[in-house]
Amino acid sequence: MLVGYARVSTLDQNLSLQVDALQKAGCEKIFRDKISGSKTGRPGLQEALQYTRKGDTLLVWRLDRLGRSLKHLIETVTQLEERGVGFRSLQEAIDTTTSGGRLVFQIFGALAEFERNLIRERTQAGLAAARARGRKGGRPKALDKTKIELVYKLYNEKKHTIKEICRVLGISRPTLYAYLGQRKPIEVAMRI
Repeated sequence: MLVGYARVSTLDQNLSLQVDALQKAGCEKIFRDKISGSKTGRPGLQEALQYTRKGDTLLVWRLDRLGRSLKHLIETVTQLEERGVGFRSLQEAIDTTTSGGRLVFQIFGALAEFERNLIRERTQAGLAAARARGRKGGRPKALDKTKIELVYKLYNEKKHTIKEICRVLGISRPTLYAYLGQRKPIEVAMRI
């Protein structure tokens, strides 16, 4: 069975062009969405994916109608393939039910993986360069060394409530407990 999926990004746009092309291609059932492709929740797509069975083929007018990104597109088509459902894109003439279509789609997948690896390598190189210049990533510490010692002192005195200590130092309760948890074992033993 041929199952169609059509999507437009805004309510102003019309699905007619896509629906007509899908009907002409022989789709018996067509699911629709009027929602941005960047949105993860697309009810029409979810219905189409649930509706398709082994031996069916999901058709879209163009590749960008199905996936939010190349990665998402590849994941969706891979899931379809694992369930024995084919995929066709009318405009790009990709048909994963044929060996040529599977080859083209695998090339897309390899390019997407290559792109992800390049991004990862660039990120690692940038972090290494920043560390070499003496820069550390992450959030700055809430308290300096003097204030950390004050936290331990006020806490060990047991004269102030946790709320008072937090208010005086301008920190939250979880931050206070995080600093208390970082104390050296000697400091903890002295408290007992």
